[in-house]
Amino acid sequence: MATDRTSDGRVLRPWERTFDRVLTPFEEFIHNQTTGGILLLSAAVIALVVANSPLGDAYRHLLHMKIGFHIGTWALSLSLHHWVNDGLMTLFFFLVGLEIKRELLVGELSDLRQAAMPAIAAVGGMVVPALIYTALTPAGPAASGWGIPMATDIAFAVSALVILGRRIPPGLMAFLVALAIVDDLGAVAVIAIFYTGDVNLTMLAISFGLFGLMVVLNLGGIRHPLPYFIIGTLLWLAMLESGIHATIAGVLMALAIPSRPEYDPPRFSRSIENLMRRFDSSHREDGNILANQTQFSILAAIETNARNAATPLQRLEHGLHHPVGLLIMPIFALANAGIPLGLHEIGQALQSPVTLGVAAGLVAGKLIGVFAFTWLAVRLGVGKLPAGTDFRHIVGVGLLAGIGFTMSIFISELAFAGQEQALVFAKSGILLASLGAGLGGYLWLRLAVPAPASRPS
Repeated sequence: MATDRTSDGRVLRPWERTFDRVLTPFEEFIHNQTTGGILLLSAAVIALVVANSPLGDAYRHLLHMKIGFHIGTWALSLSLHHWVNDGLMTLFFFLVGLEIKRELLVGELSDLRQAAMPAIAAVGGMVVPALIYTALTPAGPAASGWGIPMATDIAFAVSALVILGRRIPPGLMAFLVALAIVDDLGAVAVIAIFYTGDVNLTMLAISFGLFGLMVVLNLGGIRHPLPYFIIGTLLWLAMLESGIHATIAGVLMALAIPSRPEYDPPRFSRSIENLMRRFDSSHREDGNILANQTQFSILAAIETNARNAATPLQRLEHGLHHPVGLLIMPIFALANAGIPLGLHEIGQALQSPVTLGVAAGLVAGKLIGVFAFTWLAVRLGVGKLPAGTDFRHIVGVGLLAGIGFTMSIFISELAFAGQEQALVFAKSGILLASLGAGLGGYLWLRLAVPAPASRPS
């Protein structure tokens, strides 16, 4: 079978050129920031359709099916729903922890003056929604849902800005991302402190001991991820038994991951230059690398050098974005977004203070909190608006921050564990508010905010 050589030196078999044309757009698509939001929305719609179809009973039965394993006298058995929310979501929280750590070290939150404005806006976007929910649902079991409207779904919120394209100043995207990161940090703290059961102090002490062991590995220069994942698994099991939600283990594990590379850039550059000289000097006339073991060994050394020049934190964050965004989050939506949507259920939900508190907290609370705290910070001289933005942009961000889908649903599962009807009401409020906030924020930024002046060609 004939081969073909491209202008950049690539050697392709006939079918490889065909697949190259097919896969390249797909790779570009999955790198687009809107992909995770699109898949998450699609999974939520599928869950809603299935839950309200003749397959609804099978859907609920599947989620409650027990899955477990035994090791000697020790056994662990959880429902499929719990494996998703307590197990798979630990990887989501691990990724959140990595993003928080990177932002604190080198990102938008690394400089106190630069971080002040989005951090203040995020605090407003957490406090005001919680107060609105508490005002509407002040007492009884339903009062525990005050943490639900505090969260922002970064995938949906950022997707809306990406769709708006050049109408959005770059500084506004950075502002929203930083706000959402602080929001995630606040949500993690709320889950760890307020949404816990009876704490087993022995298992909690073991958890902190395992976390300390990972910190020691970091300080000792251990950069391979395997020891961290082995200890992290034990940490997850200890957290599961401690009474604190097991997903917090993902955040703790992320904080222990090394953020320094083995090779600094100058050493990496010198090493690659030396390897490339050896690679060129080992060239054979036939150009067949399969028969050139020296060149293959040099390529393996280049790969190792490239891996060591990046930090473990960077490698893990980069490697997890696609599995978490394209697989774990849609699975979470499939397992949690399926709620009854009959006329009777909708009527009940619209009269429930839980639904109204969640919806009002997310839409009105986020908007008021983000806008008011940002305005106050500017007036007090604590911070300044991102370049190229005004308060009309902040209104749009405040609306988009009301998309609370993923983290809000997660917190509702903790707040109303065992309260099936309250959980349905809370999720109804989340879906209603997320839809309203998303459309409202998009339309506001599209229609009420003027497009930037086009640059002269």
